[in-house]
Amino acid sequence: VRTIFAPTKPNLTINCVSPSSYVFQIDHFGFLEDGTFKQRYLVADKHWQHPGGPVLFYTGNEGDITWFCNNTGFMWEIAEELGAMLVFAEHRYYGESLPFGPDSYSDSKHLNYLTSEQALADFAVLIQNLKSTVPGAQHSPVIAIGGSYGGMLSAWFRMKYPNIVVGALAASAPIWQFPGMVPCGDFYKIVTQDFAKSGYNCDASIRKSWNAIKNVSSTASGLQWLSEEFSLCTPLKNKIDALGFKNWLQETWVNLAMVDYPYEANFLQPLPRWPIQEVCKYLAFDSAVSDRQLLHGVSQAAKVYYNYTGSSSCLNTSQTATGSLGFLGWYYQACTEMVMPMCTDGVQDMFEPEEWNFQAFSDGCNALFGVRPRAEWAGTVYGGKDIASHSNIIFSNGGLDPWSAGGVTYNITDSLVSIMIPDGAHHLDLRYSNDRDTPSVRAARALEVKYFREWIHQAKTTPGTASTL
Repeated sequence: VRTIFAPTKPNLTINCVSPSSYVFQIDHFGFLEDGTFKQRYLVADKHWQHPGGPVLFYTGNEGDITWFCNNTGFMWEIAEELGAMLVFAEHRYYGESLPFGPDSYSDSKHLNYLTSEQALADFAVLIQNLKSTVPGAQHSPVIAIGGSYGGMLSAWFRMKYPNIVVGALAASAPIWQFPGMVPCGDFYKIVTQDFAKSGYNCDASIRKSWNAIKNVSSTASGLQWLSEEFSLCTPLKNKIDALGFKNWLQETWVNLAMVDYPYEANFLQPLPRWPIQEVCKYLAFDSAVSDRQLLHGVSQAAKVYYNYTGSSSCLNTSQTATGSLGFLGWYYQACTEMVMPMCTDGVQDMFEPEEWNFQAFSDGCNALFGVRPRAEWAGTVYGGKDIASHSNIIFSNGGLDPWSAGGVTYNITDSLVSIMIPDGAHHLDLRYSNDRDTPSVRAARALEVKYFREWIHQAKTTPGTASTL
């Protein structure tokens, strides 16, 4: 086990290095494919009180585990007070944990083992191995922690393997963003609300911009003007390019809603504090604004997201976030079991109307991967809204985060609890503490630690729990 040391000063990037790896079965649930692969994980035991001290286990997301390690300062800050070991486990098929090496993404046959169920089994086997090989860890209670998809995994980990983890913190985890569980339009409504309350006519200007783009892009000279106005790396040449450009802008506004933090941050992109307020300064137009004047404002607003540091010579419409995320892998997961319906109406949100069309989505998946999604599977395998029989899970959500639309935002039982952070964006509570943190996120973190302590005490004093087995 290698040790990683956290910085002595807060708000610095944590040096998540010195990885270890463990050999896993490629297929935990069948016996014909008996191949194995090395999965990466990171360990920090500087503050671990052994024997028997708790383990905080980060259930890795759709990306490089070192990136999530660097952006989960909450775990580093509470390690000392809890006397905890930290473990960050990389999700199969992401980062360096590739079951078939460079061939892992070559075709659907090789991608077949990229599922949440296989990932959870990896985590369970890893914890059992650590407990059996690390001196003093045999009776250590383990708490799962994750954000976004990682938060979904942490909740499901507790549900599926209560013998392995004593509790879970599922931050910004949209476990109900599946067919038939929540309205498909709620996600984009929250994005719109974030912009509406951040500046004069901000949401109205964005709503108006789609038609302005359509008008301006109808001519070759208009396409050239748009390309130059937005400093695009690849100029727009036709209507298909213009459609992709609009999709890129839509994703930009969504990402801003996710990372609307109260301080400067570098999560998806380097951004100022309360970045949507900065964006909206360029969008405070009245209804009589001309198309080109409006789009000039939109270009300045987009550059807050893509070029806040001033270091970008042009804007790349093929990328909206950090390269540390594995977009192709996540798209495959969305095309199989992570089917999350989204829709817009252009009235209650600021986007062009688009219905959720499962058949069209399925056809797109089949064309790209040769597979079709199972729309109802996630609800079947993880329980949907019927999860009251489970215990010891915290669901934290930010009021600014569009993913809260599919999250658990009310208490289900005394031990399946919701913590709301009204002025919080995407898993703000998992980030390093900051002098500009709002009172609501400070209170949320304190309450989360309180539950952790209760679970640890419960595990150590109750026969038959995950730490006493």
